[in-house]
Amino acid sequence: MTAITLLVPDAAIDVTALRRGRRRRARRRVIGVSALSVLLVALLVAMVMLGSTIYPVSDVLAVLSGQDVPGASFTVGRLRIPRAVTGVLAGVALGIAGSTFQTLLRNPLASPDVIGITSGASAAAVLGLVILHLSGGATTALALGVGIATAVVIYLAARGGDATGGRLILIGIGVGAMLDAVVSYLIQRAAEWDVATAMRWLTGSLNGSRMEDVPPLLVAVVLLVPLVLLLSRDLDALALGDASAAALGVRVDRARVLLIVCAVALACFATATTGPIAFVAFLAGPIAARIVGAGSSLVVPAALVGACLVLAADLLGQFAFGTRFPVGVITGVLGAPYLLYLLIRSAKRGRS
Repeated sequence: MTAITLLVPDAAIDVTALRRGRRRRARRRVIGVSALSVLLVALLVAMVMLGSTIYPVSDVLAVLSGQDVPGASFTVGRLRIPRAVTGVLAGVALGIAGSTFQTLLRNPLASPDVIGITSGASAAAVLGLVILHLSGGATTALALGVGIATAVVIYLAARGGDATGGRLILIGIGVGAMLDAVVSYLIQRAAEWDVATAMRWLTGSLNGSRMEDVPPLLVAVVLLVPLVLLLSRDLDALALGDASAAALGVRVDRARVLLIVCAVALACFATATTGPIAFVAFLAGPIAARIVGAGSSLVVPAALVGACLVLAADLLGQFAFGTRFPVGVITGVLGAPYLLYLLIRSAKRGRS
């Protein structure tokens, strides 16, 4: 009886501490998601208001309501709003795609842009733009198909080894290098007047964004993001390993295939619309994890971080320097040091 009375208070203390920890993590997540949402709204406002001419909020609201405002109707309605909407959708798609791959494969290097998937979409889009002269919708379809095919090739080539370690990443980097060579060859074969278009697209840019180009990406985000959210619990379970996920009741093969298809499709649709915006998929998940903490789903935070990264980088590229830079140049400058840091840290730990 004495042993029992001594154990009960300890158990009560453990339960209380567990509940306190859950409340603390939930509070941190709410604060983090709220802060990211406020930041995203602020960046959206800056995107539509700022430029060579700064329009007041009243003019922006008038344009959004359909009124004809001299100057603002064209600048805000035809240039800035499509640019902002495209940036948000591309950032959401890339952020979720990167976070899904990194969680599913349990490796921070396993994002679509690092393992070559976006290189497949890029090669297909360049082929459609400068050689086949396809329309926007046909180019998007081609990029999607080739991006999925690239992911299948990488997965099959890495099969039989440790797909969560260096094998898949190294194979993806190799496939990406070959596809980049294909892109260089296509650029060499392209007509002179097509090269500028292809090079502008390859840097990852929101320049020339049109509302007519938004629907394919919008449909992909509207259809696939809710599916990833529905599978977020399975995704978190798969991060523990296949055996643990199966023990928790997850249908491992089905969940993995659905998540990979969703992530690949999101990355390819974004890449086909804006070009390969470097390192957004790579950075969104780790930054989101730092903000909301471990132990919670990163789908929503990564989407918000991805959108904020794209808009912030585009604003920096437009106004922070004497020359305007595409958004992909700015995100590349931000992401490359973090990639080197991850590689150095992994080498110090003796990992692949």
